[in-house]
Amino acid sequence: MSQTQTLTVEGMSCGHCEQTVEDTLLSVSGVESAEADRESNAVTVEGDAAVANLVAAVNDAGYDASA
Repeated sequence: MSQTQTLTVEGMSCGHCEQTVEDTLLSVSGVESAEADRESNAVTVEGDAAVANLVAAVNDAGYDASA
């Protein structure tokens, strides 16, 4: 069952950063969509992936994510 989750992501400073975070999350199993917004330091994720997996993926990409 798909759910919406929002993560706080620090370190996004441009459109490329947003795209990197979105692409990183889309590579996580169970993620259907991801929309990053550097203005609000957040990313909204649709899907059934575990929050811990989402946070770990974003952190591995060089950003500071938290649930």
